[in-house]
Amino acid sequence: MRGVHGWLPRLFDIGLWLVVCAPPVSAAIGLDGPDAVVAAVGVPLLGGAVAVGRRWPLVALAVPVALSLMTDAEMLTPVYWAALAVLGYLAGSRSVAVRPALWFFGAVAVAGLVLCAVVSSDLWGWPSMLLTLLIGAVLPWLLGRYRRQYADLMATGWRLAEHMEHEQQAVADRTRIRERARIAGDMHDSLGHDLTLIAVQAGVLEVDPTLDARQQAAVGELREAAGAATERLREIIGVLRADDEAPPRAPSEESPDAVVERARASGVEVTLEGSGATDDLPPMVALAVHRVLQESLTNAAKHAPGAAVRVRLTRDGDTLRLTVVNDPAGAGRLPGVASGGSGLVGLDERVRLAGGTLRADPTDDGGFAVTAELPAAGAAPRAVDAPRPTTSARELEQARRQIRRRLVQAVLAPLAVLAGILLLMIPISLISSVFSVLDRGVYDGLTAGEPRDEVESRLPNFTRDGPPDGAPATPRGQDCVYYSTRFLSSDGYRLCFADGRLVSKSVVGEGD
Repeated sequence: MRGVHGWLPRLFDIGLWLVVCAPPVSAAIGLDGPDAVVAAVGVPLLGGAVAVGRRWPLVALAVPVALSLMTDAEMLTPVYWAALAVLGYLAGSRSVAVRPALWFFGAVAVAGLVLCAVVSSDLWGWPSMLLTLLIGAVLPWLLGRYRRQYADLMATGWRLAEHMEHEQQAVADRTRIRERARIAGDMHDSLGHDLTLIAVQAGVLEVDPTLDARQQAAVGELREAAGAATERLREIIGVLRADDEAPPRAPSEESPDAVVERARASGVEVTLEGSGATDDLPPMVALAVHRVLQESLTNAAKHAPGAAVRVRLTRDGDTLRLTVVNDPAGAGRLPGVASGGSGLVGLDERVRLAGGTLRADPTDDGGFAVTAELPAAGAAPRAVDAPRPTTSARELEQARRQIRRRLVQAVLAPLAVLAGILLLMIPISLISSVFSVLDRGVYDGLTAGEPRDEVESRLPNFTRDGPPDGAPATPRGQDCVYYSTRFLSSDGYRLCFADGRLVSKSVVGEGD
């Protein structure tokens, strides 16, 4: 099956080459001279363009563009239109970045200007070349670009769906953990309390002098049984814990300095500022500070091994601020360490219950920062802040913004090019009017029958943009060119050639 999939792209490229080469082959058969040579050379060049099109799509598009410009500076030859459209579409669908394509089309436009001005001596051919480039290559490129955007959007949708499925699984796991914790708490509160009372009462009876030795021994056995039942209850609570949850333990009384020293002993490069700010804190706030500091250092050690960690405690009036910032990871996440994303959720709930707020965001340099603000004098729990956008929501919104921006670009780009072409026609018209003026003395010196080469050597470099209004039709079998009598004149000189010689000259226009 792998071999079949490996041949499919090759078969596609071969078929594509046959399609884009059909017009040049037909032209090479029906033409003669330099045009036939250019068409024949275009066949292997288009084959090379198809071969490199997957890796360098703009290079492939440059081949038919260059062949079109070689054949006609205005790119009006239909021989390479199919290649322009197909390779332009593939360039749009295969290119990731937009800027190289913009530079490419800009370079082609400049090259067309040079060819029209220097080779063809016809500035009015440049707008025609731009329109041909727009319709033949730019619009197919935009269509291919839209195709790629649609495929990217679909891929983003599937990725978000998979991410949401993982999130749903994580929510279900957290729900089961909470239920286990609730059952464990209920058993601990009820059965643990009852067994403790039984053990206390048995201890009192065991030392009662009114009981004989046999009764005291029986009461002692009852006390030991209550203790064993308490131990078995602790084991049952351990079974109700999540698979990767540590055994329950009493809240730690260690200070932030002790937590930091323990982290240093394990190899974490951590610094602490303002440890005295935690003096005389309410118990709930002190436990929250201990939990946030411990979890933040643990996360830094897991997800950014080798990175330096900075811990800062500040106290501003009745507000205690704890900030834990780690630098970017030096060696990446530790192997085999997974994260379910529930640690920060638990921290946020613990801080909220203590009356504070928690923020956890990446830093600008690639690190991570956890900031907790807690009431130093104790306070009622704050209301839960509005939920922040999830990763899926952020990715989806980013994809939507990209699609909207690219859609606007796809619509506005052709309109902007057309507007630019129309604006370019104004200076081109002025330049053409200036450089297409034929001196009256030169015109009077021209005589019918002179060779065309000798006549053109005395003519201006540029011609008018078509005949003046009111000019008669071109005689059959003749090639007529028009020059201005003066700057921005409505009249013009008409010179008609046939068989390589000047056959007639006249002044034409509205005033003739």
